[in-house]
Amino acid sequence: MGFQGVNLGEVAIQYVCLLFSLSVHEAAHAFMADRRGDPSARFLGRATLNPLAHIDPIGTVIMPLLMMVTGVPFLFGWAKPVPYNPRNLRNMRKDPALIALAGPAANFTMMIVFAVIMRVVVIGMDIPPTHEALQNPVFMLVFSMAMINMALMAFNLIPVPPLDGGGIIAPFLSANGQRILESIGPFGIIIAIIAANKILPGPMHAMSNAILWFAFWGQV
Repeated sequence: MGFQGVNLGEVAIQYVCLLFSLSVHEAAHAFMADRRGDPSARFLGRATLNPLAHIDPIGTVIMPLLMMVTGVPFLFGWAKPVPYNPRNLRNMRKDPALIALAGPAANFTMMIVFAVIMRVVVIGMDIPPTHEALQNPVFMLVFSMAMINMALMAFNLIPVPPLDGGGIIAPFLSANGQRILESIGPFGIIIAIIAANKILPGPMHAMSNAILWFAFWGQV
C-alpha cells in the first residue's frame, strides 16, 4: 500500500472536482430548504460553494485518501448532511422530497454541463478519441467533473436512508412503509454500498459511454 504508481496530478484534479461537486450538491439542498421555508441551513452557512462549510472528516478527507492510496481509479466521498427543520416547511409532505431531490438534480445538471464543455474541448483542442485524451489536463478536468457528478447522482438516488433516494420516496410511502424505511436507516450505507456494487456499474457504464460518444461524436 502506498503512493507508488499514483499520478498525483490526476488525483489532485479529481479531488478538486470531488470537493466542488460535493459543495454544489449540499448547497443545492440548503438552497431548496431555504426556498421551501426553512432558512436553518443558510443561517448555518451551508448555502455556499465553499468546501470548508461542507467537509466531513471521514467522507471528504479520509475516504478519498484511502481510495488514493489503494489506487482506486476515481475518487469518491460524501459531505456533511444539510440540516433542516421540517416544521418550517410550507408543505411537510412534498417539500422534504424536493429538498432531497435537489442534490442529485444539481449533480445531473453538472454532469450535462461538463459533458457539453467536454465536447467543446474535444473540438477546440482537436483531442483524439484514445486513452491519450486523459493526458490532456483540460480534458482530464472536464471528464472528471462529468464522471464524478454522474457517480454522485447515481449513488445518492439509491432509495435507502440516509441517502437522498430514501428522502425522495419517504413522503410518498404509507405509514408502515415509512417505518420499514426508517428501520433500515442504521444499515443504509452498507446496503447502499452493496447495491452500488451490484446494480450501478451497468447503468453508469452506459451513461459514461453516452457522454464519451457525445464528446467525440464525429471525431473518429
